[in-house]
Amino acid sequence: MRVETPAEQLLYSTVLVETESGDPPQKGVGTSFIFSIQRGGNTFLSLVTNKHVVKEAARGRFFFTKRQAEEPLVGQRYDVHVEQFENAWFGHPDPAVDVAVLPLLPIINHAAQSGVELYFRAIPHTAIPSDQQLEELDALEEVVFVGYPSGIYDTVNLLPVLRRGTTATPAQVDYDGRPLFLVDGSVFPGSSGSPVLVYNLGAWGSRRGLIGGTRLLLLGLMAQVAYQEEEGELEFHAIPSIGVPFVRTRQMLDLGVVFKARTILETAEALLQARGEMQEEQVNDSRT
Repeated sequence: MRVETPAEQLLYSTVLVETESGDPPQKGVGTSFIFSIQRGGNTFLSLVTNKHVVKEAARGRFFFTKRQAEEPLVGQRYDVHVEQFENAWFGHPDPAVDVAVLPLLPIINHAAQSGVELYFRAIPHTAIPSDQQLEELDALEEVVFVGYPSGIYDTVNLLPVLRRGTTATPAQVDYDGRPLFLVDGSVFPGSSGSPVLVYNLGAWGSRRGLIGGTRLLLLGLMAQVAYQEEEGELEFHAIPSIGVPFVRTRQMLDLGVVFKARTILETAEALLQARGEMQEEQVNDSRT
């Protein structure tokens, strides 16, 4: 298939995360996506997911599609296994922000040493809407999220699942005073870490009327799903990545909680700062 439109490129921006934790081992699944930022003329690539996806994970695995020249080798996968998986991720400095990042360059280099080139498309930090772009959004906007609900994906062509929903609270407003908003959409285990985007091809309606062109905005990443007890209050829980039997009766309300894109950028920048400090400490140690 051709990879030209933003939607086609989104198919190669996500990575399935599989984890093992506990004894006996319990398996979990989640979604991560490739994010890039430009700093000082350099590009920093990372995988982004939720902290709870990798929490207490002793081992992790994900795969990429192989590349030949500039085209994907559809269906040909390159697997990556990581021990002490949780420790490989860097979490947002705020414990309440469920965002974590993993540097991608070591994985790219490891594949290259094996003679394998990886095909992927990163979502750039420039896709994060500016304050002005956020203010231009309506309270009700159609959104797209990409990932692996219940671990489902095209196992032959190695493609994720594209889904649609709408904003359930305004994306420019911090829901309950926290850096998140709600979406109305079917959110299932495995969707944790899915990028949530506004995507319009050709034209879209705005406060100023109909605008022509293409629009792709990264609003955030999926983290939680709303449940309601059979007899109880509305509760928000992290989207489970491990299948656990429930004793109480719960009903999914098709409401997802999305951490805003600015928290992704904050996490990546905090990692870069921490790495810079670590490198400086290593230099200082070598001089003593």
